[in-house]
Amino acid sequence: MVSDLQGNSLSGATTAALDLYEGANRAFNLYRGDPIGLIDGAIQAAPDFAMAHILKAYLYGVATEPDATLEAQAILARAKTLSLDEREMSHIGVLELLLAGNWTAAALALDKHNINYPLDLVGLQCGHLMDFYRACGRNLRDRITRVLPKWSAAVPGYSIVQGMYAFGLEECGDYGRAEATGRQAIALEPLDCWAHHAVAHVMEMQGRAEDGVGWMRTREACWSGEDNFFRVHNWWHLSLYHLDLGNIDEALRLYDGPVRADRSQVALDMVDASALLWRLSLLGRDLSDRWQELAEVWDQHADGRLYPFNDWHAVMAYLGSGRDQDVERIVTAFRAEQGEAPEVARWARHTGLPLVEGFVAFWRGDYATAAERLQGARFIVNSFGGSHAQRDIIDWTLTEAAVRGGMKHLAEALVNERQALKPHSRVNRGFLTRLHQSWSH
Repeated sequence: MVSDLQGNSLSGATTAALDLYEGANRAFNLYRGDPIGLIDGAIQAAPDFAMAHILKAYLYGVATEPDATLEAQAILARAKTLSLDEREMSHIGVLELLLAGNWTAAALALDKHNINYPLDLVGLQCGHLMDFYRACGRNLRDRITRVLPKWSAAVPGYSIVQGMYAFGLEECGDYGRAEATGRQAIALEPLDCWAHHAVAHVMEMQGRAEDGVGWMRTREACWSGEDNFFRVHNWWHLSLYHLDLGNIDEALRLYDGPVRADRSQVALDMVDASALLWRLSLLGRDLSDRWQELAEVWDQHADGRLYPFNDWHAVMAYLGSGRDQDVERIVTAFRAEQGEAPEVARWARHTGLPLVEGFVAFWRGDYATAAERLQGARFIVNSFGGSHAQRDIIDWTLTEAAVRGGMKHLAEALVNERQALKPHSRVNRGFLTRLHQSWSH
């Protein structure tokens, strides 16, 4: 029986197909290169290679894009006809839950899978991504903690596991250990974009904007290549540092350059583009042409059903481009009663809807309604939606609504909150200045 680099058996694999499969795995681990092309090569070399089909289904399944999800469902149907061992059958069960829109159930099934197969790197990485997409900071850390003693530097992929652990530590607020672990992972594998971005998150959360710019620039060659799936997200992080330093023109230059120059149609890249444009608009920039371009690309992904975090970011672009009919389309989808609906429908109705309503109200100048909706919607951890850094846009918008709406006591409380976290941020100091000016009148 052929086995992977970590010693897991691979049903239907051949030695020739194994090399292509491991190449695809490495590309996935590092978020660079062409994992789909490599995995297609493995399947061509060994059509009954179960884990090759399973990995391909995961790659499409975690893309959070409607067309990719349909492709994943077709791949899964093929995989279920193959001869499978217990580990591979376990993956099939996870994929069935994931592709039905039940992210938490899928993540919990992978918890059990990871405990039973602690050296299954595909299972660990896909579970880590599911924890990220549902904003479960504790499990981003503890999924890795539970299996880490089984790993060592002698096991291939150890640095990748360390990189995931670093991000989990960061999302749980353990910034010192997160940075140290991320740096250790990068020392072992300099091309590990996830570990690099874990350290970037630490600096963002600690308000170390100058350190962050230095961190990104000195390692730029490792994360900015054209074959790097994570490059736009890392450029986005660099833009956030510049916003905190008051370098608004530089952040806008980065948007027009590496963040959006290639007009990416990848949902994750478009999330970053919407989030950066929204922040720039809060700072008073006229971005109408940019919003229009982005809104048109969002049309292929924003269906109001697959993943509410993406739909919310599409709404930002629809608002910016004046496409009210598309805003209403998403809101209507979020409000729809769906009976025995998948988890993502509950996310949309109970968390996504007030979030979108708050942003719509803000854009239209109804700051009281915006504040009312966003005060609750900002606490979406363990529901859905990315990292603490990504979700900060909610708090920023809420604070802006309170300041613009003359809600002095609420504004003061929110500004105090932001100042305590990042006292040197030019954005937060700007809030403080405006607050003092409003109190003086």
